[in-house]
Amino acid sequence: MGRGKLRIYLGAAPGVGKTYAMLSEAHRRVERGTDCVVAFVEHHNRARTEVMLHGLEQVPRKHLDYRGSAFTEMDVDAVLLRAPAVALVDELAHTNVPGSRNAKRWQDVEELLAAGIDVVSTVNIQHLESLGDVVESITGVRQRETVPDEVVRRADQIELVDMSPQALRRRMAHGNIYKSDKVDAALSNYFRPGNLTALRELALLWVADRVDEYLTEYRSEHRVSKIWGSRERIVVGLTGGPEGRTLIRRAARLAEKGAGGEVMAVYIARSDGLTSASPKELAVQRTLVEDLGGTFHHVVGDDIPVALLDFARGVNATQIVLGSSRRKTWQYVFGPGVGATVARESGPDLDVHIVTHDEVAKGRGLPVARGARLGRSRIIWGWLVGVGGPVVLALLLNTIDLGLANDMLLFLTVTVAAALLGGLFPALASAAFGSLLLNYFYTPPLHRLTIADPKNIVAIAIFVGVAVSVASVVDLAARRTHQAARLRAESEILSFLAGSVLRGETSLEALLERVRETFGMESVALLERAGDVDPWTCAGSVGPRSPKRPEDADVDMPVGDHMALALSGRVLPASDRRVLAAFAAQAAVVLDRQRLQHEADQAKELAEGNRIRTALLAAVSHDLRTPLAAIKAAVSSLRSDDVAWSEEDQAELLEAIEEGADRLDHLVGNLLDMSRLQTGTVTPLIREIDLDEVVPMALGGVPEGSTELDIPETLPMVAVDPGLLERAVANLVENAVKYSPTDEPVLVAASAMADRVEVRVVDRGPGVPDEAKDRIFAPFQRYGDAPRGAGVGLGLAVARGFAEAMGGTLNAEDTPGGGLTMVLTVRAVDSLPDLATATAERQAS
Repeated sequence: MGRGKLRIYLGAAPGVGKTYAMLSEAHRRVERGTDCVVAFVEHHNRARTEVMLHGLEQVPRKHLDYRGSAFTEMDVDAVLLRAPAVALVDELAHTNVPGSRNAKRWQDVEELLAAGIDVVSTVNIQHLESLGDVVESITGVRQRETVPDEVVRRADQIELVDMSPQALRRRMAHGNIYKSDKVDAALSNYFRPGNLTALRELALLWVADRVDEYLTEYRSEHRVSKIWGSRERIVVGLTGGPEGRTLIRRAARLAEKGAGGEVMAVYIARSDGLTSASPKELAVQRTLVEDLGGTFHHVVGDDIPVALLDFARGVNATQIVLGSSRRKTWQYVFGPGVGATVARESGPDLDVHIVTHDEVAKGRGLPVARGARLGRSRIIWGWLVGVGGPVVLALLLNTIDLGLANDMLLFLTVTVAAALLGGLFPALASAAFGSLLLNYFYTPPLHRLTIADPKNIVAIAIFVGVAVSVASVVDLAARRTHQAARLRAESEILSFLAGSVLRGETSLEALLERVRETFGMESVALLERAGDVDPWTCAGSVGPRSPKRPEDADVDMPVGDHMALALSGRVLPASDRRVLAAFAAQAAVVLDRQRLQHEADQAKELAEGNRIRTALLAAVSHDLRTPLAAIKAAVSSLRSDDVAWSEEDQAELLEAIEEGADRLDHLVGNLLDMSRLQTGTVTPLIREIDLDEVVPMALGGVPEGSTELDIPETLPMVAVDPGLLERAVANLVENAVKYSPTDEPVLVAASAMADRVEVRVVDRGPGVPDEAKDRIFAPFQRYGDAPRGAGVGLGLAVARGFAEAMGGTLNAEDTPGGGLTMVLTVRAVDSLPDLATATAERQAS
């Protein structure tokens, strides 16, 4: 059975209609006879959505108990047992209740897909992991529940459910999304027009990028080379000259005129001798284009216009920006130049902009030979001059008598011209043909191939020798120029590769993408295997249809005994393998570095865990012995037959046992909580609750009369885990009571601040200086010279850990008049219509 297909309805905000669209699709499939079931859909008491569930088979949910409350989650086993063709699973980013089969719902969906079940799901753009910081900067809300981007990107279909901000706010005002008592707060906070517009733009751009990936894959699979102007992509051709900055800024302005415009700067290091570029200037231009939101690409090409057009068509560009030539007027005799050639060969679908700049016509040096050595056109001209030139010259000299010496010099001139244009072989042909014509027409006896005067034999021999020597020198110079240019191009590539290492670009995929661009390949993969007979595995790849074995690739470059870089697209010449070998070696280094970094991170986690365990053992061996010793002494005294204890003494001993047990329970509880925080096993179950339901319960562990409570009834509800909040407040209150004078009760007050609610625990103790306020929250830390019996120094660390796990904060401030105030900040429900929680998060449709 093959893997199932995933379809996702993506929305910009809650209420745009994702669940409704998903249920509508389910009804259409059922009408077509598809076996479709509802695995988990939450209608949130929305009448229209609830009606859409009618007529669809629903798989019973799994009931779970967590901290005294009952919850329902998708029953993965029941869905797998039912084995439908299609399953509807709402809210892909949802966090399951502890005790569920998987921690995240998207992991449940992966199991269904692996079983061959097609899944239709929903998700909001703010729950994509990569956009967490962006969404927080827009809305002020940090999403606690996220789904990895790759999970959504792997979906076979992504459909955007769109709605204008004005229409969504009208839907909210009509009570179609939230209850009426939450509408005003939602409209004035999360559902502000600016927030919704920004989120909508994020969703549209994200889907546009995904569509662009689909288009690129399609064009590659079907080998489409024609430009499709689906979005504006502007390629800037750079030479490394100072005009590059002007071209980049001009291209950026062009991109701004079209929505979603993209700038791609490309420098082509050609092997036929392009004027040397300044590495420093290229680095400046790279930084500029990246600062403007574009990308920089380094490509090797034998012919600049062809390579530039191939690159532009490969990335589906719509425009090319080039600078006006820096050559002087007389230098155009060597050819029309890159700009004119690109404009002529670009075709109707690719616009070419020639931009003027300050360096126009200021000179760039003589261009050197083009092509594999001298260029095809020059070789053709060389043969024409070498063969046709002597014939034309002979016809002219038959009408003018200049003497044999002058005739030989003119024929030598034609031979030198053939050598300059076409190299060795046209010059040899010219020398041979010219010597025959000289012998036949101008050396006595005329019109015969014999030579009467020995001096003429010497002259013709010298003529042939000079011609061959000149041709050899020209051809050798062309070879050396080609080699030097090739080596320079290779050095530029290797310099760029070394620079990427120094810049800290350690992503294997980025390096493989650079290999693909540099050599013009379709796909690149880094393959490895454990032994000579073991199968190959892919450590990283880019491009469609990447090779699975070195034998399947067009080019493979071994890296050691059990690793190879495999490329598909075309066969590379042997001269390119030296640079490819450097890339392959660097890819192996990057892979090793990534693995070493992963191992280092694991080692760091283990070291931190060992440190915590060592501290826990120290706490157990020292701080826990005091209450245990007190309990042991009191029990031994009560069981002793040597002493007759009075009722008062017995009560005192029993009280000592109870106090020791309470103290022991408190210490062990903090130790366990700290261990859970350090190992990352604290999973808060966020619910809407009133503070006056939790905070009073946190005061049960302190003496009566030692605290004052001020929780106004008008406070909004908060989004917290009640158990974690109670434990955090209890630790703060116990710490405050411990250091506060007995005649000064600790004040526990709460107040609303914008979209937050603050719980302040105020004491009148000695206080803490500013430099120590952060240190008191570290594990196993006690301020001042507090005795060991005062605890292991975990109470405040646990409180801060629990606060941050719920999306809140805990900080210490000075109490006016002396003392310390602990400020615990949590999120208010009324300001968070799209909570990343088990309840409010499910308001999305």
